[in-house]
Amino acid sequence: MAEVEKTRYSDEDLAEFKEIILAKLEKARADYDLLRATITQTESNGTDDTSPTFKILEEGAATLSKEESGRLAQRQLKFIQHLEAALVRIENKTYGVCRETGKLISKERLKVVPHATLSMEAKNSGTK
Repeated sequence: MAEVEKTRYSDEDLAEFKEIILAKLEKARADYDLLRATITQTESNGTDDTSPTFKILEEGAATLSKEESGRLAQRQLKFIQHLEAALVRIENKTYGVCRETGKLISKERLKVVPHATLSMEAKNSGTK
């Protein structure tokens, strides 16, 4: 009798992936909170007594920094949402199944990119 190809990961595997995702989620949320704090920080940098030119440069750098922090925060929030969606897939026991091919995504890929929904085969074929 031919060996049947697995269509989903075992509960033990799913529990292992859940631990990885929860750890990444905790760090991602902490990073997101830090970025948000950077954006909302309204403290003066103490440039009131410096030359007007330096103050303008300093304020420009702060604005750019806040814009960059805003972009990073948006990316971080998207990452958090992807991780949370992966947790839902674990609960539904559909985690690790490629949404294009229906085959299992390799454990190695999932350990590196735990929110992956495409196998390397599907990703490299250029389909989305």
